[in-house]
This record gives sequence, C-alpha cells and structure tokens, in this order.
Amino acid sequence: MAQVPQTFFDALAVRTWCGLALESLGRAREEIDAINVYPVADGDTGTNLYLTVESAVAAVEAVFTAYDVGRPTLADAARAMAHGALIGARGNSGTILAQLLRGMAQVLADGETAHTDGSGLRLALRRASDSARQAVAHPVEGTVLSVASAAADAAHGAAGDDCGAVARAAYEGARTALAATPGQLAVLERAGVVDAGGRGLLAVLGALVETFTGEAVPVLSGSHARVASAAAGDGAPLTEAEDCADVLDAGGPAFEVIYLLEAEDAAVARLRERLDGLGDSLVIVGGDGLWNVHVHVDDAGAAVEAGVEAGRPYRIRITHFGAGDAHTTGERLPRERVQRAVVAVVPGEGLAGLYGEAGATTVLARPGEPPASGELVEAVRRAHAREVVLLPNDAELRHTAAAAAEQARTEGIRVALIPTRSAVQGIAALAVHEPDRRFDEDVVSMTSAAGATRYAEVAVAERQSWTMAGICQAGDVLGLIDGDVAVIGTDVTATAEGVLDRMLSAGGELVTLVLGDEAPETIAEHLEARVRESYLAVDTVVYRGGRQGAVLLIGVE
Repeated sequence: MAQVPQTFFDALAVRTWCGLALESLGRAREEIDAINVYPVADGDTGTNLYLTVESAVAAVEAVFTAYDVGRPTLADAARAMAHGALIGARGNSGTILAQLLRGMAQVLADGETAHTDGSGLRLALRRASDSARQAVAHPVEGTVLSVASAAADAAHGAAGDDCGAVARAAYEGARTALAATPGQLAVLERAGVVDAGGRGLLAVLGALVETFTGEAVPVLSGSHARVASAAAGDGAPLTEAEDCADVLDAGGPAFEVIYLLEAEDAAVARLRERLDGLGDSLVIVGGDGLWNVHVHVDDAGAAVEAGVEAGRPYRIRITHFGAGDAHTTGERLPRERVQRAVVAVVPGEGLAGLYGEAGATTVLARPGEPPASGELVEAVRRAHAREVVLLPNDAELRHTAAAAAEQARTEGIRVALIPTRSAVQGIAALAVHEPDRRFDEDVVSMTSAAGATRYAEVAVAERQSWTMAGICQAGDVLGLIDGDVAVIGTDVTATAEGVLDRMLSAGGELVTLVLGDEAPETIAEHLEARVRESYLAVDTVVYRGGRQGAVLLIGVE
C-alpha cells in the first residue's frame, strides 16, 4: 500500500517514520549483519539497530494508545521515540542511533507546537549529529558518525522549508558519505564493505524521505554494500572470515558490557573517565537521570562496579566475544545445548532472582518498559536449549511473546508459549516444571498450574478514571482481581485484605504474596495472620519482588 505523505513533522509523522524505519531495517537486517566488521566483527549490527528501533516504535505506539480522543503532541511522540530507543538500545550501533534520535527529539520537543517544518528538521538533524559525536569517547571517521554529519550538512544546504526536500537532501548526503567510508577506515577497505552502522542509518533516513514524500528511495544492497578493494591484492574484496581473522590478530577486549543507569550528570562524567581507562568502544547516551552505557572491556566486573559507584545500573548485559567473534584467539568448542529451559518475563529484580534460582532464564520488565519481541528472542537463544517454555507473565505481552516464539521456531527451537498473565501464575507453573518428562506433558502440567492460579495486584491510581468498581481518584489504592478493578480504597493493607477475602471466598490452598518496594513493612505479617485465623488449611508464602510496579502481587491456588 502506498504511503500517504506527511506535510509537516508532527506526532503522526514521528509514528509513521518509526514504523517505516523498522520495516526498512527488517528488510536490510541480514545484509547489515553480514557487512559488520567494525568496531567488532560480530555480525549483529543490523539486528541491534532493528531491536533499538523496535523499542522506539513500541514507546510511540504506547503514547498514541493512551489517547482515547485526539492524538499526542509532537513533543509527546518525539520524547517517547527517544526514550524507547534509549531503553532498548543494543550494541555500539544501536546506542549511537538512540543518541541520534534523542538529539532530534530535543529539537522537536522544544516547545509544545503541533508540528514543525523543514527548518525544524534541519535543526533536528544537526543536533542529532552533534550529540551522537559528543556521546562517543573517541569518534572515528568512516563510521555512522561520518554518515550522520554528512546528512546534517546536506540538510543544511537544502533549499526551502519543505520537509520532504530536506529529508531527501539528508538522505543523498548520507548515501554519498556511506560510499566513502571504506576510504576512511582501513578495516572496511580490507573487507571491501561500507560501514554497517552507516548503512543502517541510511535505511532510517530513507524511511524519513518516504514519510514526507510517500516514495520509497533506492538503497545500497548486496554488491553495492560491498566495494572492490585494491588492498585485497587481486582486486577482489576479502571474505568476512578473512577480515575477522585480520581483526583477531589485532586483539581487543573480551567482553561487551551494556546497562541502563540511573545517575546524575556529574557521576556520569566520572564514569566516562573510569570506563575510558578500562576499555574501548565507549558510548554513553541519555540524560535527565537515565543513561545507556556501552563499552568493550576485559574486566566486565569492573565495568559494572563503575556503574554501581555512579548510580543504579540495571538491565545489565555482558556478552563474551566467543568463537567466531573478533576478540578471541584460538578455537573454542560450542557449548552443547540443554534439552529444555524456561524463559520468563519478570517485573522486578527480586522475582528475577527467584526465577533464576529455579533455573529460568529471565527478562526484566520494569514499570512502563515492557520488553520487545527481540529481547525475548535473545533470551530464548541465551537459554541455549532445544525446547523452551516461554512465560510472558503479562496479558499485554501476549502478542509480543507469540512473535518471539514464532521467530525462535524458525531457528529450529521448539517453543511452547504458556499465556501466563501475572508473575504469580508463572511461579505456579515453574513449581511443577519437570525437565525430565516429555515436553508436551510438562507444558500441559505447567499450563494447568498457571490456569488454576487466580491472580491479583494492589496498586496506586495515577489519575482519575472509570473502573468496574466505580470512579477512582489519583492516589486511590486499587485492588485488581484477574485484571479488573474489584476494590477501591485509601489504605494499602486494608485494600489488600479485601482483595484476599474475595479471592479466598471461592476456595484455595496456597496464597502467594509478592511484595514491592513500596509495600508497608507490616503488610505481609498482617495478611499472613488474616489467612491463618480465617481460612483453615491455607498456606501462605511471601517473596520480595523489588521495584515491580505494583505494591503487591497476590496469587491463590
């Protein structure tokens, strides 16, 4: 279907652009992965860019969904795009793209105007380029930074204030710069390829052109992404394996460390100095108290400890550049797959520890930051099993989990999705998991246990709204049973007791309480006493979930 062009850069244009960029990166992902040789020849640049934009798309869609009437402002959509990219940024390339989008958002969200024109787009592209270059500890020409700078320069020289003309000029400038990258960076010239990160940015800028003109643009692909290199001796480009071996000889850090960090600006400045001394490929992006940190190091623990000293790191990902990657020497036998594993989405650090102790591979979902399908696929791969049971533990993640399961199946992994709607249902399923029995039998048993568990949560209302139990005001305590508001109160403990009484009125043998950080200190003791005194032969188990969004999660089996 032909794309309806956007006249101005407004909230709808942000939404359209993000969607088209995701589609474009989806088509180019494998090609970009294949030409990825810098800064590490690990063949994941296209995938990392895709996952970063996927997170941005999810954040923008969430903002539009929140509006029952009308649509969000340009500032709302731009900030959501930048925030989504920041929390979902993967790898060196994804982290830089997140900062490019953040730089654009700083201009687009300046003021509460409904839209901007080509002059605003020019400023946004310039801010994007400048902020990305500042975020990289040691900028290198011949990379995505060069392509972004060229796009901004070309946009500045475009005539008129038409968004389409400015976007097309930026695209053409980027395309010219991308073709020149092998002449700027020796590793690209030896491999006979253009920069993978720059190729990904070209796809994103092509989507920007299509947003404002309705026309798809030509892209570099296949042989165009690989360029003849005289350095190959006979005029032919080196193969990826030959180039990887070339980089292997140069050595380099053994680990990639990525985490989100809650910290003040001054602490981040000290963190930059500390990490710069530990390794290379250092990129720290973000602001306003939330940062995405990316670095390649030999001492992964020291990189994480530096984050702890600076603030509160979370969503920590440490990747060892294993066999076939650029930073290892010698041969290493691939780890043998286990037969079966459980992958679960959990809402808090406490539950992540609990699930981990039970043998599950976990994906942390912080409040307002649901994981994208790519994160779930990555977790399935990380589990390294032939068979995987996937527990989304959230009704809103059903479609995301289904997409992840389908992707994993195409990779030869047998995946069963159990539609758990709460972490307490996941706990019940995990309790009966037996990896030694037949896969189908295990899935049936886990599904039955989850289905037999009623779930509830106690939370605080953020705004006035209509509910099944009446109108609630901001600050009211809500008791939700099976997803619907059943009790509205003013006291957390009293509301929780009312919810528990309603659930146990239908019977039950075991009550599971998962306490969030905001739960009153005495609530667990009070509810345990209530169950003990009023409901004979019902046991209670208590866990601490950490920062899980809800004040309290309740399960009744």
